Amino acid sequence: MPKLLLIGSQGQVGQELLQTLPPIGEVISVSRAELDLSQPEAITELIETVKPNYIINAAAYTAVDKAESEPELAKQINTIAPAIMAQAAKSLQATLLHISTDYVFDGTKNTPYLETDPTNPLGIYGRSKRDGEEAIQAVGGRYIILRTAWVYGTQGKGNFVKTMLRLGQEREILKVVSDQIGSPTWSYDIAVRITEIFQHLEQIPTGVYHFTNSGVISWYDFAMNIFEEARRLEVPLKLQQVIPITTDQYPTPAKRPAYSVLSNQGLIDCLGTYPPYWRESLKKMLGELLG
Repeated sequence: MPKLLLIGSQGQVGQELLQTLPPIGEVISVSRAELDLSQPEAITELIETVKPNYIINAAAYTAVDKAESEPELAKQINTIAPAIMAQAAKSLQATLLHISTDYVFDGTKNTPYLETDPTNPLGIYGRSKRDGEEAIQAVGGRYIILRTAWVYGTQGKGNFVKTMLRLGQEREILKVVSDQIGSPTWSYDIAVRITEIFQHLEQIPTGVYHFTNSGVISWYDFAMNIFEEARRLEVPLKLQQVIPITTDQYPTPAKRPAYSVLSNQGLIDCLGTYPPYWRESLKKMLGELLG
């Protein structure tokens, strides 16, 4: 039976992977509390001890704005740690699956980004993730880099859906950015896709792939859909009005890509199955969260 090492087991995607991965093999999982990714020796020691067939790196430094003032920590976790995992995986002839992000792109396109499009991150977070991808590729070995975007779920601390629900119960008026476009993606669907990848690994060449839910929307329209579903599920909202604003009206320490839709075609070609539509996944997630 194959042995899978799941790093980042308590994050949004990690907690879902704990549910979806067991059919693949024996899952050994470690959380942030159990493995400090800023300690290179600890990563190597863990992998050499477990001797997994597959390593899934679902851990990351994801505080996009905070990264602007913590570049070294972002680099340690998002660039150096994945390179160490890749090196250890290569020495064991194991496969590394590493989760990356739409923030490796600058958002200047207006058609979905392909895996082969040039990267050009706008901030420290995106740069640290891009550098992590390149570090894994430089090591060689067997790897799958899976970029995703706009992740939300029932697990983990905070995400856009949970934040909107909380604010909708606290405030009468909300302002939400309407000129950033992407594909909201349910963490459970990511976990299912990763599990599919391991079930059909021989069909998937080493390389970079994208996975998001299908469909495209702005943060504003996504918020409107969240509130519509919340009302349908009889959540008591104080909210009266949602006002669309521009990115310029909501300045943040880190710049964000205005358009970060990712093309899913690479994995569709390999697996023959399509990602679920974002609206259906949102309904299921809210049903799970609020049901």
